[in-house]
Amino acid sequence: MTLADSVLFLHLLIVLFNLGGLVLVGMGGVRGWQWVRQRSWRVVHVVLALVIAVEAWWGIHCPLTVLEDSLRGEASSQTFIGRMIADVMYWNAPPWVFVAAYSLYLLLVLAAWWRWPPHKRA
Repeated sequence: MTLADSVLFLHLLIVLFNLGGLVLVGMGGVRGWQWVRQRSWRVVHVVLALVIAVEAWWGIHCPLTVLEDSLRGEASSQTFIGRMIADVMYWNAPPWVFVAAYSLYLLLVLAAWWRWPPHKRA
């Protein structure tokens, strides 16, 4: 695994945390799971969703994507696993699609915060 593939894998883990976090908050909220209301990870989750949306609004490329591209250089040499992950993560669509998707996602995260708020600090 190359260093660029490692950055890509880290990027995938962050995406899975972000998407999976919203699913778990929704499921946990409905099922009464108290751990989904833990303040620290909920704050990280909402801040991450906000940063992603702001990057899209302002046309800023994700720093992890920029780092991965710079590590790959001119020769785009990916491992088999790297190519599989990249195919899942990187879509060829107009910028407005990503702005709309990330904005909608942020609204869903904020709605989950409102519907199942984190516990107050003791």
